[in-house]
Amino acid sequence: MSQSRRAGRRRRPLLFLVLVLVLVAGAATAAWRLLRPGESADERTAAVDTFLSAWTQGDGEGAGRATDRPDEATARLAALRKDLPGTRFELRRGARDGDAYDVRVTLRLRGGDRYAYTTSVPLARSGDGWRVKWSSAVMHPRLTDGSKLAVADGTRRAAIQAADGTPLRGLAPALVGTPGSSGLEFRYDRQLAGRPADTVAIVGTSSGRTLATLHTSPGTSGDPVRTTLDIPTQKAAEKALHGLSKNAALVAVRPSTGEILAVADNPPTGENRALRGHYPPGSDFKVVTAAALIGSGMNTDTPAPCPRYVTVNGQSFENQDLFELPAGATFADDFAHSCNTGIIAQRDRLAPDALTETAKAFGIGPEWDVGAVTFDGSVPVAESANDQAAAMIGQGRVQASPLVMASVAATVKDGTFRQPVLVPAAVKERAKAPVRLDPGVAAQLRTLMRAVVTEGSGKALRGMPGEPGAKTGTAEYGTENPPRTHAWFIGYRGDLAFAVLIEDGGSGGKDAGPVAAAFLEGLPG
Repeated sequence: MSQSRRAGRRRRPLLFLVLVLVLVAGAATAAWRLLRPGESADERTAAVDTFLSAWTQGDGEGAGRATDRPDEATARLAALRKDLPGTRFELRRGARDGDAYDVRVTLRLRGGDRYAYTTSVPLARSGDGWRVKWSSAVMHPRLTDGSKLAVADGTRRAAIQAADGTPLRGLAPALVGTPGSSGLEFRYDRQLAGRPADTVAIVGTSSGRTLATLHTSPGTSGDPVRTTLDIPTQKAAEKALHGLSKNAALVAVRPSTGEILAVADNPPTGENRALRGHYPPGSDFKVVTAAALIGSGMNTDTPAPCPRYVTVNGQSFENQDLFELPAGATFADDFAHSCNTGIIAQRDRLAPDALTETAKAFGIGPEWDVGAVTFDGSVPVAESANDQAAAMIGQGRVQASPLVMASVAATVKDGTFRQPVLVPAAVKERAKAPVRLDPGVAAQLRTLMRAVVTEGSGKALRGMPGEPGAKTGTAEYGTENPPRTHAWFIGYRGDLAFAVLIEDGGSGGKDAGPVAAAFLEGLPG
């Protein structure tokens, strides 16, 4: 064999070894470049990973401690979070070049778009370890101490509207609420906000002037949410509550359609008592009780004595201020003057579930789809004679919201329950009353509610045009003796039904009645 062939054979293993070493080195380099946060290849890698992990988690102090200028880094990273509200940071460590790492920064913007860039994170020895060498350019390569990153939303948020398309700016604030926090603004946030057209820019820290636009994402304008509220009716409701020192609510409904025309709360911001409140309705619930009693055979002329007290299984029930009616009082008299004892005395006419079943004719029982969060009332089946007696006068376990009681008045006026609606486009299916209100019963209820105004406790509306009907209510609550009371007043006039509630407000007729009168007087025409 020739010497050249032997030399060639010796060179082949050597070339193969060199090739293997090159491939191994290349694989090692590739593996190095694919390191992820949390993998500590050496002290420098551990230092940068500590910094990036804290930055990602929004821990400005932790990230600052990983730098050679902790106070400055902490302050700038905290400011960055505020300057980019709603933005999520994703950080990915890349290749090392000497004592600096490439880091891929991805900003996930509020509208769902992403803006990504690469920055350099240099390291320097500090004592016996490594620290990030801090400068503003660590956050973005084009940043200086006199500039910052900022994001601007180029879209315009749509408005909550009244029925005629007018924005409800300044009206019904407890109902409208705050974007991202409460009310209709929260419930319909996506629809109203659309998709933000976020623009990421470098802005002068002092001047606020845009120095460079880095990224603009496409956006879509929000769509308005149209309600059934009527501007003049809403203004009249808010004006009627203005100046009250108590928590209060007023709701108005159109009986012929169920459209909610006004939702007012006092104070005007905060809790939405009008639609969501849970309250004993007191004597206003006697409308439902009267419907049950008429269905059992009573009529307006049925004799119904009204003494000061009535006792049920040792429990004493009384009339407000211990009044009594003269001999010969009728069911109509008891209703007009809101006599508790005369109504409770008729309890044997009703089965334990009579009020529960009758309440269904007024829509109390099924869940309502209004287009907003509501409390739709509760009338449990009576568990005892005492429970039944309390329920007949709207006490005990009976609960309602002002919206529910406005709907009760609307049902009497129209003769048919029509589920209230606030945002028609959002309502999939209105609740229907599983029990129909008999037309004859509805007619007698209208007679009774008219008598409340002309002869009884609803005198605040006496003399008003349009022949309004009403029912007053004084609902006891709490454990004090004597008990504290909420003041209620429900009624209707024309194609308008309403409910007034004043928490801890005293008497329905004396305290809530004038508010109802002010509301009706404040309506146009």
